[in-house]
Amino acid sequence: MSEIPFSLTWLIPIPPLVAFAIIVLVTNPNKRLSARVAIAGVALSWVLGWWIFLTSVGIPHFGEHPVRLALDWLPAASKMFTMGIIVDPVTAAMLFMVPFVCLMIFIYSTGYMTFPGHLPKELDTDGLDPRYSRFFAYISLFACGMLGLVVAENLLMLFIFWEIMGLCSYLLIGFWFEKTSAYKAGLKAFITTRIGDTLMLAGMVLLYAQSGSLAFADIFAPENLERLATTTVNVPLFGPTPWATVLAILIFFGAIGKSAQFPLHVWLPDAMEGPTPVSALIHAATMVSAGVYLMIRMFPLVQAVEHGPALSFIAFIGAFTALFSASIAVAQNDIKRVLAYSTISQLGYMFAALGIGAYVAAVFHLLTHAFFKALLFLGSGSVIHAMEHGHHAAAEHEPGGHEHDAHDFDPNDMRNMGGLFGKMPITALTFIAGGLALSGFPFITAGFWSKDEILADAWINGHHLVFWTLAIAALLTAFYTGRQIFMVFFGTPRTAAARHAHESVPSMTYPLIVLAFFAIVGGWIGIPESFPGVGDILNNPFHHFIGSLAEALHIEAPALPFNPTPVSISILAALGGLALAWMVYGAQPTAKPEDPDPLEAPLGRLYTILRNKYYVDELYAATVVRFAIWLSGFFLRIDQIWVIDPLVNWVGHFGRRLATDLRRLVDEPIIDGLVNGVGAFTKALGAFLRLVQTGRAQNYLIIMLMAVLVLLALYTVPGF
Repeated sequence: MSEIPFSLTWLIPIPPLVAFAIIVLVTNPNKRLSARVAIAGVALSWVLGWWIFLTSVGIPHFGEHPVRLALDWLPAASKMFTMGIIVDPVTAAMLFMVPFVCLMIFIYSTGYMTFPGHLPKELDTDGLDPRYSRFFAYISLFACGMLGLVVAENLLMLFIFWEIMGLCSYLLIGFWFEKTSAYKAGLKAFITTRIGDTLMLAGMVLLYAQSGSLAFADIFAPENLERLATTTVNVPLFGPTPWATVLAILIFFGAIGKSAQFPLHVWLPDAMEGPTPVSALIHAATMVSAGVYLMIRMFPLVQAVEHGPALSFIAFIGAFTALFSASIAVAQNDIKRVLAYSTISQLGYMFAALGIGAYVAAVFHLLTHAFFKALLFLGSGSVIHAMEHGHHAAAEHEPGGHEHDAHDFDPNDMRNMGGLFGKMPITALTFIAGGLALSGFPFITAGFWSKDEILADAWINGHHLVFWTLAIAALLTAFYTGRQIFMVFFGTPRTAAARHAHESVPSMTYPLIVLAFFAIVGGWIGIPESFPGVGDILNNPFHHFIGSLAEALHIEAPALPFNPTPVSISILAALGGLALAWMVYGAQPTAKPEDPDPLEAPLGRLYTILRNKYYVDELYAATVVRFAIWLSGFFLRIDQIWVIDPLVNWVGHFGRRLATDLRRLVDEPIIDGLVNGVGAFTKALGAFLRLVQTGRAQNYLIIMLMAVLVLLALYTVPGF
């Protein structure tokens, strides 16, 4: 086994971090140079990541002999926390995806980050965003956070990089902070994810207390897992509960927050306020993928209690979120918000897969989803970019257009689009490829094979409630994806902005083409060997590669036999959803932006509920947020009115009064009197002695003569 690439693994997060520092300290005034520095940093990480991946796949049974390199870092009583890296099949697979998708997003950003329309034109000096360099600095640090998390050898190091991403998400979601909605969205994301992170940190502290280590190798040692599974703690309302279950659920709450699962899902749709490359980073390569990666990494702990509550809880949250979010996406009109709820739903798929024990399928869907979701977000950014330029072009060429001077024109609103296929064919074709992958279009797309693996595992292993929940979610996914495609690219342009839209620049379209390739063929490496006709061609190398790690970690991940039932239902859901979307939105497209949605009349009140996201935000505002504000006001009154400030003021008043009395009774009469008395005595003595100092030599000679006479007289005295 070649040790060279593995010994360089620790370098992978470093180039983006160095790029961040260089941009902030040196190249910030030069926007184009800052972008090149950022791209060079992530490109170097990509080269190292793929080198490690290609080396890993060439090693037989690599999962049984992962590479671990660790150094002592922080003393903790008699033990030491370590900093190190781990390379196993899951790490290698993530190193194939993360730096490559980041690189595509960085390249795309050079064309996307032009001068934003919400800023005054007087600030436009070069056609680029005024904070262009800052943007590339932030996304470089973001990439460093995710790459560091992927290679982390222990939970503490993972948590450090986890929090770096949390900071970057706040900075990037609120990047255009002059927009009220943007800075509020950044704050919402930061606070919401902190809830999950706090519970995750509590789980880490308890895990360290029980295991004595946060290194994955120590946590997953069979004797440690056995002890955590058999030792119980009395949990209020639930009674004696195995430590493994408690710890797994606490850590899972961190994933719920970071991966935007119900009930902490509310931050992710609002995160669309950031620039579109940020949306792609958050939804595909970094932020939300980190939550799923965390649970994949911690899966031995999760399954330590066989068929335990932790697995059931994860499966429930995942399946419910998948259906819940898919239903909301059906009634959204913002092109990015549809994809946001799609992300939440697909992440629910992954968590549901982990909950039912489909370990390899969860990893598979995480990787395929990253490619086609990055493609879809970047494609939506290309559409929005074209709509913004079309809007400005329409104002110049069609001054009579009613929407030209409207300050509330929304380039994200799909109702303003239509007929863009002929205007921007590259964006359209690649977006459709990503949409088909998301829908699980059978046989040719990556999404079909990864999603089918999850459904097949649920069906074959008897998790029928999870299966049907996910199957309905798959039907809705195909429907809202088809709805999006038909509303945006087909029919006739519904606004002057759509009529004047044009294809994006090559720096934006080339990454779309590359990602579209992986959105189609990326799933072929995971075709089950038992699948008729094509399964024995590639022999499912992905399952063998990840399965070797599962076997080493004592995770049951057998290859599933072919079963036509889940495959047929999966195909029916994908094709049926797309066909239904064509019937509703493709066959008779709306002609004007103000036309009502075709679903509004048949769904009635349900459509309003879906459009308003089940009023969860309003519920939180009326309960959690209001209670938090009331509690803050309560503690403010404790601080300023009732306890803290009055106590501090009383102490200050008492101290001032005491000081006054001490000055009057002690300081002035005694201390000052003593000091002044010494001074007066010294002054009087000096005045007396000054009389002797006449400055005349005769006087001094007389004094000397008198002194001699006195001494002689004393000498004559007997006994002296």
